[in-house]
Amino acid sequence: MRILLCNDDGVNAPGLAVLEQIARSLSDDITVIAPTSEKSGAGRSLTLTRPLRLQQLGEKRFAIAGTPTDCVMMALSYFMKDNPPDLILSGVNRGANLGEDVGYSGTVSAAMEGALAGIRSIALSQVYARAGAGENVSFAAAQAWGERAVRPLLDAPWPPRTLYNINFPARAVDDVLGIRVVPQGLRDYGGTEIVQRTDPRGFDYYWIRLAGMPHTPAHDTDMEAAADGWVTVTPLHCDMTHHASLAPSAELFR
Repeated sequence: MRILLCNDDGVNAPGLAVLEQIARSLSDDITVIAPTSEKSGAGRSLTLTRPLRLQQLGEKRFAIAGTPTDCVMMALSYFMKDNPPDLILSGVNRGANLGEDVGYSGTVSAAMEGALAGIRSIALSQVYARAGAGENVSFAAAQAWGERAVRPLLDAPWPPRTLYNINFPARAVDDVLGIRVVPQGLRDYGGTEIVQRTDPRGFDYYWIRLAGMPHTPAHDTDMEAAADGWVTVTPLHCDMTHHASLAPSAELFR
């Protein structure tokens, strides 16, 4: 099995090293193609107005000065064109990708690009609880539970253009409750705060601080399950059509 690894935290991120450990429990044929620097929040963005610069860091190990989607596109259309991967793993992201985070996440977007190409793709993220944790994020839950969360999916039937989003809770390994398959939740980002500061030259600059709380109709989504201590597995699909609205919308134009 050929496995392609990508992420959005950059090629030197500790979570990518954890992902490689998970991948090597499944196969010896691993290719790493990741951004040269952090691209968190890049979503499915592409680099179209400047060239992509490439560094080869080792055998089957590359860094690209672009987005996670760029990396997967380069892999499928160039590096692995004649021998495409059987599986794409993206992550392990430093921080949760729960609820509507999946729309912003470069980690999930890399997996989505693989799914669009018909390749089984999984995004993996490590939740952490303490604000301002910086690099001091423990990936112990991802290390211990990664293979157990991924392996059962490999032999299962996958509908076309689907992917899986896995989140590991911010718990010590022995405190993880197990694995739950749950739907995507909804976080209200209406409480987002714009933090204004001033640089030493007197010019203002701004940070976006995301500070939403879960807003879901029942306590049964990825957000609550991860907070309760479960590894969450959520199947996603690339078709964004709201099929129930097709017929009523068509009636508007008769």
